[in-house]
Amino acid sequence: MDNIVLQQQIALTFLNGTGRRKMRTILTHIPDVNAFFQEKKKNLLKIPGVGEASLIQMNREEAMKKAEPFAAYFENNNFKSHFFQDSNFPMRLNQCDDAPILLFSHGEMDLNPPKIISIVGTRNATEYGKAICDELLHALVDKNVVVVSGLAYGIDIYVHQLCVQLGIQTIGVLGHGLDRIYPSAHKHTAKQMTKHGGLLSEFLPGTMPDRMNFPMRNRIVAGMCDATIVIESGAKGGSLITAELANDYSRDVFAFPGDINKEFSKGCNYLIQQNRAHLITGSKDFFRIMGWDVSPAKVPKQQNLFQANLSDLETKLVAILKDKDTASLDFISLKSGESVSEVSVNLLNLEFLGVVKTLPGNRFKLTS
Repeated sequence: MDNIVLQQQIALTFLNGTGRRKMRTILTHIPDVNAFFQEKKKNLLKIPGVGEASLIQMNREEAMKKAEPFAAYFENNNFKSHFFQDSNFPMRLNQCDDAPILLFSHGEMDLNPPKIISIVGTRNATEYGKAICDELLHALVDKNVVVVSGLAYGIDIYVHQLCVQLGIQTIGVLGHGLDRIYPSAHKHTAKQMTKHGGLLSEFLPGTMPDRMNFPMRNRIVAGMCDATIVIESGAKGGSLITAELANDYSRDVFAFPGDINKEFSKGCNYLIQQNRAHLITGSKDFFRIMGWDVSPAKVPKQQNLFQANLSDLETKLVAILKDKDTASLDFISLKSGESVSEVSVNLLNLEFLGVVKTLPGNRFKLTS
């Protein structure tokens, strides 16, 4: 990448008074980032949401100066950048309205594989939790699934280490810059990960692992994946935050139940109890619910057979879901003009037929 382009992309993060959402909107009205920094003031003022005061506050020149040393640092250390308008940005994450506009990585990773999941859990992993990880990850070997976690103590690092041993591509999302590893005890594993996977962060070098950064990290873990699996969690903590974010992004969420008397089973049991996660007891449950145990070539043929025998209302519900990645029960009821109870019955029948899949939070999607 041209160093000036990277400098401009980094400079976007230094613009005063301009958040991620606003910057994404602005860039839809101009050809590229270079145009934003080169465009005359009078032309930028034509963009909706850009006023005289806000443009002065942005201070494009100052932002470019601040970005210059960081662009040089990334180039000198062979770190990669991932801008939200580029093909190497995680496409799943781009669907989230609070996604960052720029990410940085170290290693050899595919951020847009056919299948990608996150596995998270307590920092106080027990032998029970580790045994779950062992079974699940051994089942993922040769399945071409990328595994994401947060490089934290406990379940996270155990997952990364197992992936390295088993040859599964694994990505650690950091709550700080790529110039450091936190916890430092995980430096060796992090280095091994860069050979088949690697490290990902939205934070610039020099950013410390401050407490407020980790919920931001968790939204990336949840948003860039097809599904999040929680293995052991206390009643509070980062794992539950990641699971809730995944639900908000309409991602599949899974949790392994645990002993009701154990502290680090409370989080998983709560997610299951509140219908915020699918209850699973092993890899077979996960593959079945995700539909990853079925040959893709067989699914369309099966669905065409089912759809030939659908009722008028079922056909209408399928048409509504075709226009949405996922949809809530209330939304489907509103669009169909039918009562919630009537829609529920028909959606249940569609699920039995294998046409529709129920997601946590009373949401629905077509199986393919």
